[in-house]
Amino acid sequence: MAEPVRRFYAIFAIVAAVGIGLLLWQMNRSSTPSIPAQVAVQPADTAGFRGYVLGDDSAAVEIVEYADYQCPACQQFATVEWPYVRDRLVKTGRVRWVYRDFPLTQHQWARLAAHAAACAQDQNRYWEMQEQLFASHSEWAMSRDAGKVFREDAQKVGLDPGAYEECMKSLKYAGRIQASAAEGVRVGVGSTPSFVIGGRLYPGLLPYDRIRKLVDSLSAANP
Repeated sequence: MAEPVRRFYAIFAIVAAVGIGLLLWQMNRSSTPSIPAQVAVQPADTAGFRGYVLGDDSAAVEIVEYADYQCPACQQFATVEWPYVRDRLVKTGRVRWVYRDFPLTQHQWARLAAHAAACAQDQNRYWEMQEQLFASHSEWAMSRDAGKVFREDAQKVGLDPGAYEECMKSLKYAGRIQASAAEGVRVGVGSTPSFVIGGRLYPGLLPYDRIRKLVDSLSAANP
């Protein structure tokens, strides 16, 4: 084979190898799905769903939290205040807690994190996944591939990897997340975290002591 021909095939092989490498890199780079900021909400997205509920149905007080997984204040509430609220108010039967997603548009991974938690709910691990997502907040909030961290979180809480991946790729809860955000707007939520307690909206991070006092007051008014 003539030298120019050999050189041509050598160059062609190099270009092909580089092209395949770039394709594989792009496929890996895009392996983390994205959820649009606005999606169409179907009736099935909200049927029978009013949020992620923890606590006794007969609790005297219901508290609805609207939060964003990527929000630093939400992460602070979840890791500092929530354990006291959960153990002293929810587990004791005084409060029924309802978590609703309110992903802020400036947070790139907020909707995907909410979707990861929703997929965990399919395997009855919602609250475990929520805790893990907030615990790993510093690892994924500024990451270029938050989906990788979410997959690791899913493994840590014992989710079936195949079922989790299928759920994430389907984006089947995108409409539910959008509906939850729209509900927050209707009740006046403009920032996260925000809490609806006794029919009143309380924006901002509420410490446990403040929540307990509100619960005490509402419990006394509605024995």
